[in-house]
Amino acid sequence: MSKVFLLGANKEIDRAKQVVEVNQVIRMEGYSYDRYVVYEIRKNDWGIAYKLINLRTKDFHTADIIRPLNEKFGIGYYYDSENPEFIDSFEVAMLLQQAQKQKKAEEDESEQEKTRVEQVKEIGRKRFAEIFPEDALGVIVARLKQDDSDRMTDYYAHSTQRTVIIGFSKHKRDIFSEMRKHASNFDETAYLAEPNEDYEHREKYSMGDGYYLGESKYCGWIIEKVPVYDRKRTIEDFAYTAGNDDNIHISKSDTMPPSKPTEESKGGCTLVEYSAKAVAVFGETRAIKDELKAMGGRFNSRLTFNGKKLAGWIFPKSQEQRLAYYFGLD
Repeated sequence: MSKVFLLGANKEIDRAKQVVEVNQVIRMEGYSYDRYVVYEIRKNDWGIAYKLINLRTKDFHTADIIRPLNEKFGIGYYYDSENPEFIDSFEVAMLLQQAQKQKKAEEDESEQEKTRVEQVKEIGRKRFAEIFPEDALGVIVARLKQDDSDRMTDYYAHSTQRTVIIGFSKHKRDIFSEMRKHASNFDETAYLAEPNEDYEHREKYSMGDGYYLGESKYCGWIIEKVPVYDRKRTIEDFAYTAGNDDNIHISKSDTMPPSKPTEESKGGCTLVEYSAKAVAVFGETRAIKDELKAMGGRFNSRLTFNGKKLAGWIFPKSQEQRLAYYFGLD
């Protein structure tokens, strides 16, 4: 179990065989060329584990394979078998103390950061839930992208530096006109409100970045839609973003009405928000049934109103403003 074969070096390594001593200096070849000191050697079922301290960063590391420098092949840890270098045990003890102190400080800082993030999320959960419409099926967001590519090594990557919530959608479809509509809610993306086909990116394929509006996915601002599959999950996903009030830029028209039915009455008829996708009209409607039918209404004798079965007309939500105007409620 302790033996491995390095294909590139064409050599078998027995990890159970100790090759360096405590306090000996080794080096990394291939990444940073840093130097390390061995402060402890442990044996286990898979061989030997060498516990290391980076002499430059004071970070802890572990190596299970250390090869002689005169047999160098590829990236890895190496030791000088011809002129081995050692550090005084007292100095190593001091280095170990410094490394432990540094690690403790980093752990404390990490714990403080976790606490801070959770506090921000706690604020964000409440704030986002208050503006998150019950019938929303998508969140329109602006993202600031940073180019992390290294073209010298053909490495291409990007990261998101900031996310801003700029609107909501009642459907999951990716429509650029909808993205442009919300672009003006945020000053940094206002220029994307103007139609420009060069900004419309369709990458719905394997390894693609989906639909997004912007100059480039590698740098600058882009706009995209995040579909909502689970309300609680979406609130959690945007909790940290919403924790900063400056990351919410939505207009009043973007916040949809609450899901609770609202009633307005005039002329003996009552217009009600029946559900997230429908409105209904109750009352004496025989004289206007033809007009209601022409507006897309369907008569249903088994609707529910105030907890009771009641006949009425059901309409798609898109007809709400038209009906309000018809009944003089706007």
